[in-house]
Amino acid sequence: MVVVLDTVNAPSRPRHPEKAGRPDAPIQPKPPWIRVKAPVSRGYGETYGIVRANGLHTVCEEAGCPNIGECWEKKHATFMIMGDVCTRACAFCNVKTGLPAPLDPAEPERVAAAGAKLGLVHIVVTSVDRDDLDDGGAAHFAAVIRAIRGQSPASTIEVLTPDFLRKPGAVATVVAARPDVFNHNLETVPSRYLTVRPGARYFHSIRLLQQVKEIDPQMFTKSGIMLGLGETRNEVLQVMDDLRSADVDFLTIGQYLQPTRKHHPVERFVPPEEFKAYETVAYAKGFRMVAASPLTRSSHHAGDDFQRLKDARAGRR
Repeated sequence: MVVVLDTVNAPSRPRHPEKAGRPDAPIQPKPPWIRVKAPVSRGYGETYGIVRANGLHTVCEEAGCPNIGECWEKKHATFMIMGDVCTRACAFCNVKTGLPAPLDPAEPERVAAAGAKLGLVHIVVTSVDRDDLDDGGAAHFAAVIRAIRGQSPASTIEVLTPDFLRKPGAVATVVAARPDVFNHNLETVPSRYLTVRPGARYFHSIRLLQQVKEIDPQMFTKSGIMLGLGETRNEVLQVMDDLRSADVDFLTIGQYLQPTRKHHPVERFVPPEEFKAYETVAYAKGFRMVAASPLTRSSHHAGDDFQRLKDARAGRR
């Protein structure tokens, strides 16, 4: 008997196999304040070339960020380490899911080289979730931070980490590498976790951010949520209070945008004036820095926002 394998016309693996059986959710037309220009600039092309030449992934591409054209034109990019396959299956996220490949030990130096080539003053590093690793990838994060310090000693570093759920000591490993900003996003309000972020635990994420401050009270901490997932105003205000209880310095609030029909639907497009109102309340609750607008994302304008954050701590704002 002969078995023939068609490796040319074989169907490709679904990007999100766990969502394949879900019924399609309607995609609402975007309001005028959400529209962005297509990325066609020379700067965008140069950034794309540097990322590809170094064999790297960016959350800008993998998550379908609407600000990619603006950021890459300015040679700003958020590096996504530890591969492009995530072990979680969040209902809002467009990053591929499944079983990831082993870690690449050369990746830290490649990330550092790309950051230096782009001339980044503020370098943002995030990752997929790696529940398959004993430390959730914490040591790899630390290695990337050290490599960047070696090649770009004048640059500041911001990490956007997973929650390191059931990974004792992981937070301490990353903090010990001394990033300038430790970011971990709550993503949504507690009542939406079971449907939006089922693999995570709200209190654990709050506790993670609190632990960072307990280990190093001078390290800036940051978190963010999305609106349009079915939350209420009072729930958003409660999240602000919870984050301030953990002494978080910086809050980002943006509009959730549905990647495909298999993802969580947009329950509501929140108008810009409501984001402005949330920003005012957040400052009143004690955050040193707040970025709130429909197109706000964790690393959008991260460098400029970090400078404002430092100024706020120094009393210069």
